[in-house]
Amino acid sequence: MPSRDFKRTDRVGAELRRELGLLVHAAVRDHGLPSVSVSDVEVTRDLDFATVWVTALQPSYAHAAVKALNELAGEFRRALSRSMRIRRVPELRFKYDDSVDRGERIERLLREDHPPAAAGEGE
Repeated sequence: MPSRDFKRTDRVGAELRRELGLLVHAAVRDHGLPSVSVSDVEVTRDLDFATVWVTALQPSYAHAAVKALNELAGEFRRALSRSMRIRRVPELRFKYDDSVDRGERIERLLREDHPPAAAGEGE
């Protein structure tokens, strides 16, 4: 019997990411929230909880955006229960994904430390 490489939690997480991306985009537009997007969704094995990782265009507003999204989590969950074919929609917890910010910071530090060499130098 072939092994299943793609677990149910992964499939549910991918579906939640697609659906929540649309819901969060609408919430940003309708509620005047800072611009955020869903970067990943991690679902627990028992499908009781889902951690929704979001990134912000302006990191200074990230805390306010995550707080507002956590307040809207119940609305999102109800909307998901109507749009998804799943018995029980996981409880949603929104968290800020700072990996993009850290990557940009590292890239900036590397550029400051080592300016690019001019063409023809070092030959």
